Amino acid sequence: MSWKIGYARVSREGQTNDQQIAALKAEGCREVFVETASGARADRPELAKALAAVREGDSLVIWKLDRLARSTKHLIELSDTLKARGIQLISITDRLDTATASGQLLFTVLGAIAQFERDVIIERVNAGLVRAKAEGKVGGRPKADAAKIEHGLALLKAGLSYGKAAKLAGVGTATLHRASDRSENPSKTNRNSGRFRNGNGMRKQMNGVAQH
Repeated sequence: MSWKIGYARVSREGQTNDQQIAALKAEGCREVFVETASGARADRPELAKALAAVREGDSLVIWKLDRLARSTKHLIELSDTLKARGIQLISITDRLDTATASGQLLFTVLGAIAQFERDVIIERVNAGLVRAKAEGKVGGRPKADAAKIEHGLALLKAGLSYGKAAKLAGVGTATLHRASDRSENPSKTNRNSGRFRNGNGMRKQMNGVAQH
């Protein structure tokens, strides 16, 4: 039996999410995960829980696309991840359902836009490197943001592969492997092989709103 899992988000304390929750419950969501966080944040624990709750054949339902993703690129990546897992994405306000032809067409267009944005960014970065080299500046390799690593670990726990989790969190795959090894065995320095596997626990039906 397929389920609809809802995700609602407001940016800061004091804002109400009642409208989102009411719309998600009216859409038939069995469970709704509610988050108070800026859309620009990479580490959103309630989103990670929502992604962990949906299974193959289910639908992730949101009130509006900007409640889910922090950028077009992030939206496409999340959509691709859900599609690979056999999960549909529904946006109530945008009247978007990836199970329909029109929904798939929209994401194809968004994907082309996201690729264009990536190409522009790469071009600018390369131009900056050329200028820096010409000026004798040497760039260092920045350390991975701790919040991004935590987000990546949460996505691993949601069942995503290391590659997908690292890409969505914005960290390197090797960095995520090392962080996962440290969290599982702080005394171990060598990277373990294999992927994180979820347990096969029974799924409980929840008719309320999950606020954590």
